Amino acid sequence: MSKEEKKDNPNQINIELSEEVAEGIYSNLVMIAHSNSEFVLDFIRLMPGVPKAKVKSRIVVTPEHAKRLLEALKDNIEKYESAFGTIKSNSEAPKFPMNFGGTVGEA
Repeated sequence: MSKEEKKDNPNQINIELSEEVAEGIYSNLVMIAHSNSEFVLDFIRLMPGVPKAKVKSRIVVTPEHAKRLLEALKDNIEKYESAFGTIKSNSEAPKFPMNFGGTVGEA
């Protein structure tokens, strides 16, 4: 990027993605808790036949960022469904209690 391009967009952020992080972490359950100042998203891997599920990653965000994330997810789901068809929802919840304390939602 030239100095001239940087002047045109002074708010541009360069983002670094390490090889380890780029591999990603599989999660098929998210537990969400919140306080007045933050949302906590615990990404969990739940495997059939295994009685213990592990939190693979915890992400803590501000309420404002949580709302931006919600809007970004809505936008991306709409684009996905336009390209590949409707995502089928399984409204059936897992068959065991999952309350880590506090106000909780599931995704």
